[in-house]
Amino acid sequence: MSDPATATSPPRLLDQVRAAIRLRHYSRRTEEAYVGWIRRYIMFHRKRHPREMRSPEVAAFLSHLAERGGVAASTQNQALCALLFLYRQVLDRPLAPLPGVAWAKKSSHVPVVLSQDEVARVLDHLRGSTWLVVVLLYGAGLRLNECLDLRVKDLDFDRRQITVRDGKGGKDRPVPFPALAVDGLLRHLADMRRLHQRDLAAGYGRVVLPDALASKYPNAPAEWRWQFVFPASRICRDPRWGPPSRYRLHESAVQRALTDAARLAGIEKRVSCHVFRHSFATHLLEAGADIRTVQELLGHKDVSTTMIYTHVLSRGAMGVRSPADVLRPGRRSDYGRGEE
Repeated sequence: MSDPATATSPPRLLDQVRAAIRLRHYSRRTEEAYVGWIRRYIMFHRKRHPREMRSPEVAAFLSHLAERGGVAASTQNQALCALLFLYRQVLDRPLAPLPGVAWAKKSSHVPVVLSQDEVARVLDHLRGSTWLVVVLLYGAGLRLNECLDLRVKDLDFDRRQITVRDGKGGKDRPVPFPALAVDGLLRHLADMRRLHQRDLAAGYGRVVLPDALASKYPNAPAEWRWQFVFPASRICRDPRWGPPSRYRLHESAVQRALTDAARLAGIEKRVSCHVFRHSFATHLLEAGADIRTVQELLGHKDVSTTMIYTHVLSRGAMGVRSPADVLRPGRRSDYGRGEE
């Protein structure tokens, strides 16, 4: 008979999900999203264990999201991916075809793009780290998480190049280093290096590394070159990410500051962090850059994804001129006459 004191209980379901996701090297955002959807699925069915449920219950949950939750197609597909992962990779019980459920068709939306004047007006209302982040979003075409995940070693001041590590799709890529950010980043890094030295003196300063590199290089977590370019203001004590350390700046800090800056700048468009990436691509194409080059800089797998920016060039929709622009002067409405 086993000793109750030495007996260990099996890991909880969500812990098993996290372990399966990390084993496959999915991103942290994917882990958070999948765990969130699986938790919602369990709560929707009044805390029944997923082993007791099959395709009908999954279909009911997804139908609820579509019909009553009003979620976007991409959100519904993400929930479906999370549940398929749960049953296939964690419970080892792949689902049968879901009755009445299909992959939601994504809408094709034209991206919001700011003019260069609008970008400058927004930047005028930002300060410090947030200003630097937004300059890199626009000047290098980075996704927000790609920017916040940058390490000191990824910035090459001599070659004026930034290397995005393990971007979307698990790929590395070089992007331009905007000259506008150089002086500010040098001052910022000098401040962050002093902060890192204070953390080391206090017994912290060991940053989390990807892919278990800390096991291979035990001293690397404390090295300056591995520190985040934009560290958080507080020490992270979440045991999921290892011992207490200073993790990177949270996305919400940038998003809130950007929302306030866009409001103060009087921008009527819906301004998000991703809008600056859209603007980067569009302005490059307007300046005559080859679309394949823009595809590589953005890290798009397929050029068809990059083609969406041809619909928002300053030449007008689809790059054509409106026929109304070549009409001869004639009868106009009161709005075209001016003051009389």
